[in-house]
Amino acid sequence: MAEEDNEETIRPEFPIGRVKKIMKLDKDINKVTSEAMFVVATSTELFLRFLAENSAKVAIEKKRKIIKPEHMRIAVKRHQPTSDFLLDSLPLPTQLLDRTATERTRPDHVPEKPLPVGTRRIDDFFRKPHSEDPVEINDS
Repeated sequence: MAEEDNEETIRPEFPIGRVKKIMKLDKDINKVTSEAMFVVATSTELFLRFLAENSAKVAIEKKRKIIKPEHMRIAVKRHQPTSDFLLDSLPLPTQLLDRTATERTRPDHVPEKPLPVGTRRIDDFFRKPHSEDPVEINDS
């Protein structure tokens, strides 16, 4: 009885209701017991902690402060049981590592399309009009 008083209740970080909704997305699952939800939520939390820790180790080995998908991919490859089911779900490594971030986000050269009649560019909206006289407000 003394052991029962000293035991801490373990509560998973993931909301049990959301875990239940995700589990019910499977058409083969009709009912889910609270014990099953607890086990799935706790094991998911432990797996994600394991994956994050191993990915962090890889990032540290590469002398990086931010974990990137490449680090996760390497961490998954190093652990065979995880690699068997997860490696195909991870994105492929980028092949544009030598290009800068701006080159990756901007296309090389995109010709501007003519604007439809009656429209203007958003840049023109924020630009100060040059030809117009200042507007005077009469307080009468």
